Amino acid sequence: MSSKPTVAVLFGGRSVEHPVSCVSGSQAAKALRERGFEVRLIGLTREGAWVELEPGTEFAMGEQMPEVTAASGEPVVLDLGPGAEPLADVVFPIFHGPWGEDGTVQGLLEIAQVPFVGSGVLSSAVCMDKDVAKRLAAQAEIGQGPYAVLREASEAREKAEKLGLPVFVKPARAGSSLGISKIKDLADIDAAVEKAVEVDPKLVLEKGIEGMREIEVGVVVRDGEVVTAHPLEVLDQNADGWFDFDAKYLGSPEPFDLKPSFEGITAEQIQDVAKKVFATYDCRDYARIDFFLTAEGELLLNEVNTSPGLTPMSGVPQGCNELGLSYGELVETLVLNAASREGGRLY
Repeated sequence: MSSKPTVAVLFGGRSVEHPVSCVSGSQAAKALRERGFEVRLIGLTREGAWVELEPGTEFAMGEQMPEVTAASGEPVVLDLGPGAEPLADVVFPIFHGPWGEDGTVQGLLEIAQVPFVGSGVLSSAVCMDKDVAKRLAAQAEIGQGPYAVLREASEAREKAEKLGLPVFVKPARAGSSLGISKIKDLADIDAAVEKAVEVDPKLVLEKGIEGMREIEVGVVVRDGEVVTAHPLEVLDQNADGWFDFDAKYLGSPEPFDLKPSFEGITAEQIQDVAKKVFATYDCRDYARIDFFLTAEGELLLNEVNTSPGLTPMSGVPQGCNELGLSYGELVETLVLNAASREGGRLY
């Protein structure tokens, strides 16, 4: 009998990032099993049904996007009342996007008093909402680029014109670059807004900064210490010069420069800012902090991912590997972090 805690890996979910979550979840579950953990693989369908899949089930990105359906496994009945049998000793929610990464599942697990991997309710909710997150960054005096929040489509042209082109049109509460457009002509603004509101009714317009580099920093809590991986630079951009969904998940197996050089700023300075961001948003266990770096060496916060991609080609696993922390060691560290936390109202 293993002395390690049993783990329920939750993945899939109702968001448009469902396929990426399927891959992240199955890869993490596989690595935990290889390290001697008993793992339950529980997928949520796009309709919100909970099903338990066979332990060895794996997903991969491809022409056919992976998906959990009601036919993928056996139905799971949740009993969260007093004396209920928990799903596992530790729950590892690996959702990307709303209804999973945004504090909803975290709140459910808090009510059930089940230890879980990752940030708590407040941190998850704030980091999911680019509007609220940007306001908090401004209060903490963390650098970021010019932006505007869009709630009425009729205001899009005026706000985009005021920011100055090019402009990125983004859903406020989504990830994996889904629903995002880069516009260089105001004639394209209506189509960009229409595309984004299919993902989220609240949008953020961000000023595109020419010549900027995209930088990602993985942050992990290990042995009680906040550790940052070496900043990675995104290389596998699309034809329009940015890291869209296809570039992230269907492009090169090596989309990053793992040890880029910097001018006007050091890797250590970037890591220090990443730690400040992690603390500002009250993150827990792990996160991916995304920045833009201008040609002048100015570091601008892009966004914080409290449940970053855990596919083999994702930034956090690759960055941690450069730290000497293998993929298996990474997911085990995260599970043991959660298992060691005391009960109580943890946000």
